[in-house]
Amino acid sequence: MNKKAMILTSGDPAGVGPEVAVKAFAKLAKANFPFVVAGRADVLQEACELYAPTFKVEKYDEAQSWEDNTLYYDDFSLTLESGWEKNKASASCGKFSYDLIVEATRAVIAKQYSAIVTAPVNKESVNLAGIDFCGHTELIAELCECDQFNMMQSADRLRCVFATCHISLKEVPEALTVDKILQAGRLLHKACLAEGLVNPSLSAAGLNPHAGESGYMGREEIDTVIPALEILRSEGIDIEGPFPPDTLFVPAIRERFEGFLCMYHDQGHIPFKMLAFDRGVNSTLGLPIIRTSVDHGTAFDIAWQDKADIGSLENALKLAWRRTGN
Repeated sequence: MNKKAMILTSGDPAGVGPEVAVKAFAKLAKANFPFVVAGRADVLQEACELYAPTFKVEKYDEAQSWEDNTLYYDDFSLTLESGWEKNKASASCGKFSYDLIVEATRAVIAKQYSAIVTAPVNKESVNLAGIDFCGHTELIAELCECDQFNMMQSADRLRCVFATCHISLKEVPEALTVDKILQAGRLLHKACLAEGLVNPSLSAAGLNPHAGESGYMGREEIDTVIPALEILRSEGIDIEGPFPPDTLFVPAIRERFEGFLCMYHDQGHIPFKMLAFDRGVNSTLGLPIIRTSVDHGTAFDIAWQDKADIGSLENALKLAWRRTGN
């Protein structure tokens, strides 16, 4: 093969990860768009029998020729303890899916693969395994020894970056600083440029209702958000705001912009998923490696029932491939 393959982690075995990974592989993977599925051979074999019955499962070897109807996998010699059940959270699946992220990320850092794309894991399962885990984003950044990173959700013109992310709502006002807003705004601008936009038009939400109403509903806009946006503008970044959060995503305003700087997780995730749930992509900006992900969870309620849609994963794979320079 003349192109370095990407690695797709298959996520929690009890969730939709194996199903969407196999379906996406059967639809997309080929010699000029190569990716390898990280996971257990027996789990992937069962998923193939259900969702891609013409495919055989084979351990990946970079030196081999790419064959049709063959799902290539890498298990990184990991074991999956017994006692787990489909559609349920468990320590066994949590430990396995966590270790899969770690090993796949290390393989990309070592340039064995060109990018990492992640199927969903279950945070409850990982924590049941005794591992303090709040998400892919923070773990992969830690493995990359990167302390300046941000999550971005994207679909077409809709790109949302978050100044704060996986923390409780009560922690947001204290955690929201000028430096965090600057970091998120700069990375959002850089991501837009990397996707070919010449002078991206960005917007920022306020933290409080009505963007603080001139301080009567909170001073975070006056003390933190506005000063940060003024610095970004002084750097040549075209960013407007802060907008009242409840109107930023209505069509008349949303369609003016190509990137949205949100102050906390749900402020952007809720409208984004209402608008693009079946095709959204989660990226981690600021890393020394390329990482994209699906924009949905393990969906235990529909897992292993041939109900999972691959739209989000398909877009995540294609975006990662574009970012590798292909």
